Amino acid sequence: MPSFSRKADIIGAKTGLVLRRFSILIVFVVLALTAMSGEAMAQKRTTLFDLLFGNQNNQQQQAQPQQQQTQQQAVTQPARPSPSVTVIAPPAVDKNEGATRLMVFGDSLAVDLSKSLERLFADDPNLVVIDKGVGSSGFVRDDYYDWNAALQAEIEADSFDIAVVIIGINDRQAIGRNQPLSDEWKTEYSARLNQFLTQLRAAGKPVLWVGLPPMRAHSYSQAISEISSLHRLAVAGGGADFVDIYERFTDEAGNYADSGPDLSGQTVRMRKSDGIHFSSAGSDKVAFYVNQALRRYYRGGAVSIEVADPLAGTDAANLIRLPFQGQGQIRLLEVAGAIMPLSNDPQRATELVVASPDAEQQPLFTLEDLVAAPQGRADAFGVGIAPSDDDEEVQGPLPD
Repeated sequence: MPSFSRKADIIGAKTGLVLRRFSILIVFVVLALTAMSGEAMAQKRTTLFDLLFGNQNNQQQQAQPQQQQTQQQAVTQPARPSPSVTVIAPPAVDKNEGATRLMVFGDSLAVDLSKSLERLFADDPNLVVIDKGVGSSGFVRDDYYDWNAALQAEIEADSFDIAVVIIGINDRQAIGRNQPLSDEWKTEYSARLNQFLTQLRAAGKPVLWVGLPPMRAHSYSQAISEISSLHRLAVAGGGADFVDIYERFTDEAGNYADSGPDLSGQTVRMRKSDGIHFSSAGSDKVAFYVNQALRRYYRGGAVSIEVADPLAGTDAANLIRLPFQGQGQIRLLEVAGAIMPLSNDPQRATELVVASPDAEQQPLFTLEDLVAAPQGRADAFGVGIAPSDDDEEVQGPLPD
C-alpha cells in the first residue's frame, strides 16, 4: 500500500490539474464575452458573477434614467394635433334634371370650398355644386380675369340658381396708380364689388358671401381683414347674406391658428402649410357654416328666388332704408323709421300707407269736440250735450 505522503501527492496533483483546467475555462469565457460584446468590458463589471450573468442592479439603474427622460419629454412636449382628417363623402347619387344649381365664385379658396360642398351634398339629388373658382383671380386684376364680365355671362346663360362667393386673398395689389387700401383704392374697389352684387340682385339670385379667415403673416392678415370688411359693407347694401368665419379659425386669444376642432370635435390641422389656404378639414368646416346659411333658401327642394319689396310703388320706397337680411324670398323687406318732434302733428296710419301729398287732411280733435259729445257717450267725460228725444244714438235713461 502506498504511504500516506504518496496519497497526498496524488490528491494534490489531481487538484492542481482541476484548478488549471478551470482557470483555462474561465479565460476562454472571458475572451468569448469580450468578443461578443464590447460593452461588457465598458460597463466596469468587477466580479466574475457580473461577467457571467450581468449586474441586474446596474441594468435597473440604467433603465430608470431612460424612463424618467421619456416621462419628462411627454410632459414638456405639447400634444401634437392629429393630422388633417378628410371627411368621407357618402356615395354620390344621380342629380335630378331640375336640381338646384349652386355655383361657387372666387379664387383658389373657392376651388377648395367647391370640393367640400360636393362632398356635403353628394347624396342630395336635388342640389348640384358647380365650381367657378379661378386661381390667382380677384377684383383688382380685371386685366387677368374680369369677374364682373364673367358673372354677366353666367347670368345671361342662366347657369346657376344660388351664388356662393369667397374671394379676396389676391386683392392686396394696386389698382392703377392707387396703392392698396388707400382711400382712392377703397373707392374703386368698392365700386367693383357693388357692380358684382348689383348684377346678382337684378337677376334675383340669392347670394351667400363668405368672409375671409385670418392669415398666418400678421401684416398680410391685417390687410385681408380690411378687405373682408369692405366685402361686408358691400354685401349689407346689396341684399345678400354675409357668412362670417373669422373666429372659427382663431385660438382663444383671437389670433391665427393652424389647427382647431373639426366637425367631430377632434383637434386637427385646419390650414395648409402656406398659412393661407384651408386643409380638407378646414374646407369642410367652412362648408358646414355655408350650409347653415343656405338653409334659409334651400331645404332639399326648389329655391324661391323671387325678390319681394312690399313698399315698392309708394313714397316710402324712396327713403334710405337698411336692408332686412337673410329671409329668403323676402330678403329685401325693409323697415323704415323716422324721428319726429313732439310738437309736430302726428300723421294718421292711412296717410302713411297712401303716401300721397293730395290726401285729405282730417281735422284734429279740439276741446269743443269733447264737450260736444252727447251725454252718456264714452268720450263725453261726464259732460256733453243732452240729446233730443228723437236722437236714436243714445239709449237708456238720462242722468239726473
